[in-house]
Amino acid sequence: MKKITQWYRSIRNIIVNPRRFFSKIVADGDIEESMLKAFIYGLLGGLLVLGLHLLNHASVTISSVFTAIIIVPVVAVAMLFVGGGLLMLVSEITGGERDWEIAIKGLASIFFIYPVILVMNALAFNCISLWIISIIGDVYILFLFYNIALYCMRGRRGAVITVVGIFALFLLTVYLSDYHLGWLWIKNASAAISCYHV
Repeated sequence: MKKITQWYRSIRNIIVNPRRFFSKIVADGDIEESMLKAFIYGLLGGLLVLGLHLLNHASVTISSVFTAIIIVPVVAVAMLFVGGGLLMLVSEITGGERDWEIAIKGLASIFFIYPVILVMNALAFNCISLWIISIIGDVYILFLFYNIALYCMRGRRGAVITVVGIFALFLLTVYLSDYHLGWLWIKNASAAISCYHV
């Protein structure tokens, strides 16, 4: 219960004052909690999406249950480490911290957004709604990534803005090209189908 309360306070602080929250992250040798956060948030996201399918009277198979309780949480942990590597690269470019643990802790703290994005994507019912949800989610993730790179990894502001700007430009290119169909398909295949007729 204490751990849940701490996680709730962390989420509130990230939303209300990300600069203050990320500035306080330090390496203390406890990376297991970060992995646990990613796994729990992944599990929560998988179960919520499964629950939405049940509410929509979709057929639930062994495969969908396995995906919800095993695949999605494991993918979340994998994303944590891939993101950590990317953040270390960004930190190297921007002259920030070169500490793997701080990178992982910073990223793990924002994994509360993972189940939110999974559910929001699952709620999309057509191409337009999926576009809107996808863009809002991607922009907010970029905003959080900017805060981690600047305040947690202590990169140079100008360099961080430049790198995040490049990521934003890349995303814009994806959305303005045919690649957006694949990007949207990953998020919600049934809603993305309608994009082929737009």
